[in-house]
Amino acid sequence: MPKKAEEPTLGRILLVDDEPAILRTFRYCLEDQGYQVSCANGPNQAEALLQRQVYGLCFLDLRLGDDDGLELLAKMRVQAPWMRVVIITALSAIDTAVDAIQAGAADYLLKPCSPEQLRQVAAKQLQALQVIDRLERLDHTARQASDGLDSQSPHLMSVLETARQVAGTDANILILGESGTGKGELAQAIHRWSKRAAKSCVTINCPSLSPELMESELFGHNRGAFTGASESTLGRVNQADGGSLFLDEIGDFPLALQPKLLRFIQDKHYERVGDAVTRQADVRILAATNLDLDDMVRQGRFREDLLYRLNVITLTLPPLRERREDILDLAERFLARFVLEYERPARQFSDEAKSALLNYPWPGNIRELRNVIERASIICSDEQIELSHLGLRANPVGAAPQVGQQLSLEALEKAHISAVMANSSSLDQAAKTLGINTSTLYRKRKQLSL
Repeated sequence: MPKKAEEPTLGRILLVDDEPAILRTFRYCLEDQGYQVSCANGPNQAEALLQRQVYGLCFLDLRLGDDDGLELLAKMRVQAPWMRVVIITALSAIDTAVDAIQAGAADYLLKPCSPEQLRQVAAKQLQALQVIDRLERLDHTARQASDGLDSQSPHLMSVLETARQVAGTDANILILGESGTGKGELAQAIHRWSKRAAKSCVTINCPSLSPELMESELFGHNRGAFTGASESTLGRVNQADGGSLFLDEIGDFPLALQPKLLRFIQDKHYERVGDAVTRQADVRILAATNLDLDDMVRQGRFREDLLYRLNVITLTLPPLRERREDILDLAERFLARFVLEYERPARQFSDEAKSALLNYPWPGNIRELRNVIERASIICSDEQIELSHLGLRANPVGAAPQVGQQLSLEALEKAHISAVMANSSSLDQAAKTLGINTSTLYRKRKQLSL
C-alpha cells in the first residue's frame, strides 16, 4: 500500500463512475482548476490506480453497473484511509448516500450538479485534507521535539538561544515572566539540554507549603522530628542530587527559611529537620517567579544576597500579547493535541475565530490559550471551530466586574482575588483577608490563571 505523501499529492483527484460522459465532464472541469485527475470506470480499475498513486480526494458514484459503490468505499477506507471520499448519487438514492457518510465518506453530491458545485466541493475537501495533514505534522513535531518551545517571535527566540547557551553550565538561572508564560516548561527544557539530563529535575511549588512543611519538603526530616513525622523522609534536595531543583514561584519562598536555602546554594550543605548530620547534594538551582524580586528586597520581603545567588543568569519570558506571531501556531498545536485526546471532529479555525485569537489580549497567556482551545475542541461538533466556540470575554482587560453584573461566579471570584492580592503586601496577608489559608490561595491562583 502506498504511503501518504506530502503537500503535492493533496491536489490529486480520483474519479470513479461507469458513465464515460460524466467522467469526461468532471475531468475537464477539475483539470481547468489545476487539479491532477485520474479516471476509473469500476472497482477493479479504481483499486489498481490506488495501488500506483496517492490521491487526496475521490468522487465515487454509488451505482457502478453491477458493482456496489459501498463495497468499494469500504476497500478504499482500508487501502487509502487518508483519502477524502465524496459520494456522487441521484436524488432517489439519498438514503444510500447517508449510509455512505456513516461508512466513512466525507460528503455527497447530487446528480446532476453544476461545474461550480463540483469545484466548490473539491476545494472544500482538499482544504480540509491540507488542514488535517498540517495538524498531524504539528502533532508529530510536538511529540518528537525535545523541548516544544518553537517560536517565530524574535524576542522569545533570543531568550531560548540564551537558555541553550547557559544550559550546559551549572550556573543558577532565574526565569521571570507573567503567570502562564511557560516558565516551568522552560525550566524543564533547560534541564533536558544540560549535562544533568540523565538525573531528575525536581520541582517545589513554593507558595503551597508553610515554612515548617517547606523545610521538611526541601531537606527532609527524621522520624519524630515533629508531630506527625511517623517516618523519615529524604527531601527534594536528596531526590535532585546530580540533577536540578526547580523552585517555582520563588518569590513566595518563606522569608524565615531563606538563610538555609542561601547556605545550601552557596556550599551545597544541608541538614534534615531533627537531624544534626550535615549532608551534601550536587544540585543545580532553577527558579521562577512572576513577582518583582527587586521591589521585594527593598520592602524587606526577600533577601538581597539570596537574589544575587539565584539570578546569575536571568531569562525573561515575554507575555503572549507580545509574541502574536506564535498565537495561531500554538492554537493549532493545542487543537491537534486535544482532538486526538478527546476524539473530537474539529480540525481548523474559521477566519473569524483566527482573527479573534490574534486580537484577544490573553491576560492568562499560554495557559489561558490552552484552556480556551481545549474547551473549544470539546464543545465543537463540526470540523471548523467558530468564534462562538472560543468563549472569549468581550469585556476589555482592566474593566472590573461589578456585583450584580451578568457574569459567572468564577469571573467574579477571579476579579476579587486579583484585587485583594494587588493590595496586599504578601500572599499570607491576602489569604487572611480572603479568609482562606495560603495553600488554598495558591491553588486558586493556579486554577484561575492569576
